[in-house]
Amino acid sequence: MREVDRRSKYNRRIFLQGAATAVPAVAIATSTGLGIGEAWADGATSLTPATLKTLVKMARDIYPHDFLGDSYYITAIKPWDGKAAKDPAVKSLINDGVTRLDQDANDRHKVAYAQVPWEADRVVLLQRIEQTAFFQKIRGDLVVSLYNQKELWPKFGYEGSSAEHGGYIKRGFADIDWLPKV
Repeated sequence: MREVDRRSKYNRRIFLQGAATAVPAVAIATSTGLGIGEAWADGATSLTPATLKTLVKMARDIYPHDFLGDSYYITAIKPWDGKAAKDPAVKSLINDGVTRLDQDANDRHKVAYAQVPWEADRVVLLQRIEQTAFFQKIRGDLVVSLYNQKELWPKFGYEGSSAEHGGYIKRGFADIDWLPKV
């Protein structure tokens, strides 16, 4: 019989050493006004970090997948900063759309859109602007920029292209196991 040593491998000194290294990093991140999870938006060149955060929240509400992390939505949103830098009309469309969305959220919930706590309340706000050019542009671009990430394909059960493997006849065509055998 094997005996397990139940004594803790950590003591107070090791805990304090770890905490001493973590505290300065958190203090620096919070003193700059950025949360640890929001530092990605600070590198924006054309759009403001607040606009990018609103777009990520909007992307999550338009195409909600609870099993996807924010990093996939951030990857889908980041190209808009470059598009806005190249085209003033795109920048104006995005900034005006986010301003209107934030104004509607402020009128209804007294906070900006990204800070509205309930998804159902944010969806109501989106439904009010779904006929606008801003919403149609964001929704249309998200279809490509979100779902064309190869890292996401396995999460949705898509194995990728079959052309280089002989096509679907040789790769998965007859894999259906839920139909009765005839």
